Amino acid sequence: MPGWVLRWILNILAIIVTAALLTGFEVSVWGAIVGSLVLGLFNAIIRPVLLILTLPLNIVTLGLFTFVINGLMLWLTSVTVKGFDIHGFGWAILSAAVLSLFSFVISYFVEDRYIELGR
Repeated sequence: MPGWVLRWILNILAIIVTAALLTGFEVSVWGAIVGSLVLGLFNAIIRPVLLILTLPLNIVTLGLFTFVINGLMLWLTSVTVKGFDIHGFGWAILSAAVLSLFSFVISYFVEDRYIELGR
């Protein structure tokens, strides 16, 4: 299985687990699948532009404003995808923080696995 497929499946599971942990984030299985694709597109297209535009604010807050940007990307996904519901911007920021932790762990283990296999 290619690394990106494994990472995508694990990110879908991370979205489902995050929704199970937080009461302000509700997601269906189909919403998690489509939401992960839309979130990936938003993170690839919109997030870099926002990070550049808010660079001075990000420097002043020592990078903490990145959590707000990540929450905004998650909130935009919830507005766009049916079955991917976040109840308020505060929940979006908290959900983004939890998802970031899951993503960090996923990246660590997936990359280590593929480095060990020589891929």
